[in-house]
Amino acid sequence: MKRKFWNWIKNDVGGEEERTLVLNGEISDETWYGDEVTPALFAKELNAGSGNITVWINSPGGDVFAAAQIYNLLMEYKGDVTVKVDALAASAASVIAMAGTTVLMSPVAMMMIHNPITVAIGDSKEMQKAGEMLNEVKEGIMNAYEIKTGMDRKKISHLMDAESWFNAKKAVELGFADGILHEGEDTEDVAGEKELEGLMFSRTAVTNSLLTKLIPKKPEAKIPIEQLEKRLQLLSH
Repeated sequence: MKRKFWNWIKNDVGGEEERTLVLNGEISDETWYGDEVTPALFAKELNAGSGNITVWINSPGGDVFAAAQIYNLLMEYKGDVTVKVDALAASAASVIAMAGTTVLMSPVAMMMIHNPITVAIGDSKEMQKAGEMLNEVKEGIMNAYEIKTGMDRKKISHLMDAESWFNAKKAVELGFADGILHEGEDTEDVAGEKELEGLMFSRTAVTNSLLTKLIPKKPEAKIPIEQLEKRLQLLSH
């Protein structure tokens, strides 16, 4: 049996059972098709109890279709779903997070959204089909982001194009999260209380910034093409 990437924890609080779902690690090692780790198994465990549930997420992402099915199951669940991002909700895991009635992020957590990717083999027509399929997958992912954030689809698309990373404050500002865990609790800070700043950065911006450092500013200063190609190769790894 393939590794399950989720785990259920049952707690008895005040005589009432509360369930916690922990999604930890890669979402589906390969696929849910043809193995024992199936949507049916997840649905059976999800509906084995009732009441509100808490979903803890710490995942770099994974299979977008597995994530889509988890998202749908959580959206259809009768009770409230509180999503808590432990450390990371990236890629497909960010889609699952959008199913939360309330989404809370740890003050040290990050969320990342980007365009879907795949591996394709074939001629130009096969490559075109793969590209068209990815475009449709992106539209589906954008639906989840749009429902949660209310953001314009063009802006969501640009954020995905750039592979955007948000800290907790920025995720709340953009509507991907509703609040920050432990916010308002009494804490002591030697340097004084400091509000968490909204921070967002993109892979595209970082790459472009590094590229400007590789290209000489003065026209007369030239770098041999072999040296420039070597630097770009190092940058891409």
